[in-house]
Amino acid sequence: MSVVARLVTLVDLRDTDFGGQMSFSARHEAVLEDDRHLLLLDDRGWSTSLLRTTGDSDSARDVPDFWATTSREEIEETTRFVVGPDEPFGGRSQEDMERDHWAYLAGIVREQGVAADADELKSLPHDVVLSERLLALLGLYPEAPGRP
Repeated sequence: MSVVARLVTLVDLRDTDFGGQMSFSARHEAVLEDDRHLLLLDDRGWSTSLLRTTGDSDSARDVPDFWATTSREEIEETTRFVVGPDEPFGGRSQEDMERDHWAYLAGIVREQGVAADADELKSLPHDVVLSERLLALLGLYPEAPGRP
């Protein structure tokens, strides 16, 4: 029987425009022990402004090099946030949101023929994988095979 071993979210640069915005896409998957991937969410992502407020002033200006001021860790943290659980709304608690989020994802896994429990999914490792394009823009490159 297949078992979910970990969660992974694949992140890529979706778009940049001349209005000062940059968009990222996040594809959230469950990875089974046999290394098959099951799609959980493919409708997630975020946009960020290429304008930043500078030190002493409240005025915003173009960041000379967005990629020099953006870290891999910042993208990974944002990625984990956008794939959920969502923030509470309509009188719901954070616990309600978390319970419903994990139950929803477990349901998606079960619909694909794999037994899944919400609490087990919640406890799994969650890797964030940046596209080669993002790594290059950040000035990073994928580790060579066999290197730590």
